[in-house]
Amino acid sequence: MITIEKLKKLKESEDKVEFKKGLGGNISYNGGAKINSSDRRRCILGYVTALCNEEGGLFVVGMTDNYPHDVVGTNQSLGVIGELEANIYRDTGIRTVIYELFEDKKRVLVIEVPSRPAGKIFKFEDVPLMRVGERLEPMDDAVFLKIINEQEPDFSQQICEDLNVFDLDEKAITFLKEKYASKQNNPNFKTLSNEQLLSDLELLKNGKLTNAALILLAKKEVLNDKLPQAAVMLEYRNAENQIQFDNRIVFSEPFFILIDELWSTINLRNGSFPIQDGAYIFNIPFFNEEVIRESINNAITHRDYRKSSEIVVKQFPQRLDIINAGGFPIGVNLENLLKTPSTPRNRLLADVLQKTGIVERSGQGVDKIFYNTLIEGKAEPDYSKSDYFQVNLKLSAVIEDRAFALFIVAVQEGLPETEKLSVLEVITLNMIKKNVAKRNLDTEIVSKLLENKFIEKRGQTNALYYILSKDYYEFTDEKAKYYNLQELDESEVLTKIIQFIYKEGRAKMKDFVGLFEDKLSRKQVRFRVEKFVSNKILEQQGEGSTSTYEIANEYLNQMEVISEAITKTLNDLDNKNEMAKKRPRKDK
Repeated sequence: MITIEKLKKLKESEDKVEFKKGLGGNISYNGGAKINSSDRRRCILGYVTALCNEEGGLFVVGMTDNYPHDVVGTNQSLGVIGELEANIYRDTGIRTVIYELFEDKKRVLVIEVPSRPAGKIFKFEDVPLMRVGERLEPMDDAVFLKIINEQEPDFSQQICEDLNVFDLDEKAITFLKEKYASKQNNPNFKTLSNEQLLSDLELLKNGKLTNAALILLAKKEVLNDKLPQAAVMLEYRNAENQIQFDNRIVFSEPFFILIDELWSTINLRNGSFPIQDGAYIFNIPFFNEEVIRESINNAITHRDYRKSSEIVVKQFPQRLDIINAGGFPIGVNLENLLKTPSTPRNRLLADVLQKTGIVERSGQGVDKIFYNTLIEGKAEPDYSKSDYFQVNLKLSAVIEDRAFALFIVAVQEGLPETEKLSVLEVITLNMIKKNVAKRNLDTEIVSKLLENKFIEKRGQTNALYYILSKDYYEFTDEKAKYYNLQELDESEVLTKIIQFIYKEGRAKMKDFVGLFEDKLSRKQVRFRVEKFVSNKILEQQGEGSTSTYEIANEYLNQMEVISEAITKTLNDLDNKNEMAKKRPRKDK
């Protein structure tokens, strides 16, 4: 927070500050009833927009604009600065900070305006504004083109002045070597000198260490001194509507030490939900380790280190929020989050994490977050509170749909490794479950899901919609409502299976499922086939989705014995009948 003494010495153009007297609190919020566009712009929203486009600054009300600036006091937005802050964000998407200062009981209103993200231009009434002397004017073409063609600088690859190898944490370096050797499948990497290792990973360039080296490896006290915003704040609250935290822990160690300690601390308050499918019981944790680690990795890799705020992790009993400075990377937004390959804001940092196996591939983290969350039957990861200035991820621990979790597990178990459901396919299944309109679904993905019989069509052409296959409802209490599944006699099932195998020689599980497509669910078919294998009627070859089934030799032998016995019995009956025919009849 700036002081009045400092404000008095600022110059409007050089220090990116705009002074207004506002004696009667008469500065319009949004142009009010003014007709002329140049007059309408000279309002709070107009100045906030222009300052943001100028890479941030201060809008000060209650001081003269002549240098040095005197305090005259103002009633502008008196008693409603919280409302003003909320309204500016609602109307512009710009996250300002507003506060009051006083000198001899004279009030000064200060609006801190953040810098726009690289490549982003803000507009007031559809016009991009810039300050020109005392006026607010439409941005000229040269400035406009320069901004929209901007690329974000890679902070992580920039040199960190006065940082040397002795400032690095030996434990973090050892961990880095182990991870690097394991990922590259080369144990010799463990024996590399520190300088060689850092050079190979481009953390050391021309004898100078980068900011990535600082973030990943620097000693705690060095990191706190040179880049305090690299810390991660973990706050715990017992209730989601609670403002004040019950406990706060600051993690300011280098990344290679921080990440494990942070997860371990979160996991201390972790729990699990038991899920039962017949006799099989398994637990789904409140907070999935892979999801939490990927979310934190994303925050550290993509955050804007030029901003002074730390990453904040807010943990509740059944929800976890992760907030980091800097919006989505250029070209990424809520609508294309999963479909647009993202370029990390800190490319070198991301590359090192990939080479050491901390992340699999740059840009894949969000996919894993969504995939691992949805297959556990939880709500979609929620990025809706994100904006141009921060990314806000909310992860729910609550299992909303136990049946969906079991359904996805059953589907994946039946697919070869190369044909497992992708994250977009799982998301589409989840959208269909939630009755999302057909027009909002990806037609290519829907076609594939239909072909594999994971979803079904319903309704007429002009009112077509989709539902999940009956296998999903087998895990719910609603199967009778959606399907009139028939319980076939076991002997009828066995007869059809035996006939199919006699004809084809062998079969796969999907063949059996197809035999009873309209009468039994995949789960019901699997249960019966496994029972026939257990009773040595069928013999299983292989495991998982590659399994094939044949008629068991023991069962064939039994059938031969039975067949021979039946044949002998029939022959004996025939012989008796022939003898009876030849025997002379006695006259009465």
